Amino acid sequence: MTMPHHTRADVARQLDHAVLRPSQTDRDLAAAISMCLARGVGCLCVRPVDVAGATRLIDGGPLRVASVVGFPHGSHHPEIKVAEAARAIEEGAAELDMVMQIPAFLSGHRKQVGADIAAVVGEAKPAGVLVKVILETCLLTLDEVADACLIAEEAGADFVKTSTGFAEHGATLEAVTAMLEATGGRIGVKASGGIRDWATACHYLDMGCTRLGVGDAAAILDGGSD
Repeated sequence: MTMPHHTRADVARQLDHAVLRPSQTDRDLAAAISMCLARGVGCLCVRPVDVAGATRLIDGGPLRVASVVGFPHGSHHPEIKVAEAARAIEEGAAELDMVMQIPAFLSGHRKQVGADIAAVVGEAKPAGVLVKVILETCLLTLDEVADACLIAEEAGADFVKTSTGFAEHGATLEAVTAMLEATGGRIGVKASGGIRDWATACHYLDMGCTRLGVGDAAAILDGGSD
């Protein structure tokens, strides 16, 4: 089967460029926004304290702002996650990348994990805000990855996402395959973590991912063609 040709513009629209490291400054945020707007990147994923500033700098431009919620371990109380979500939405976030309750999931508390996700979804959906649930797949077996996807789907999430970028490693072909098979196209799959070049980005898109979380969108796009 012939794979589709990906243009820079096509790939750029499916990138979520992350500015999440604790060392990144206001200057780094401004530079990232300038790059994303110039290159046609679809979404900028920022720390909660940066949502208002990012929204102000974008000033009505096409770049969407995503805020992380419960980052990076997912162990916040649900009401704290909901408060984070509400504040981010108020300050201009169009998308939320929330971390599921990883310890609760690994302890077998499926209903608790689902309720946590549903609480954030309940805050986001009335505002038309997308919710992506970060599974941290490197901590899970492939069967657990599939089960976590179903929990997120049942709770109303729009996407499942592989990784925060703060654990041992990010996306793998095996984990993404398990996510795509479990979701069956009913919700989106975002591969994130370790995607650093054009070929890798295109491979995940060819597999069926509709979003990619990256730390250097410019470097990836520089490897592509029009």
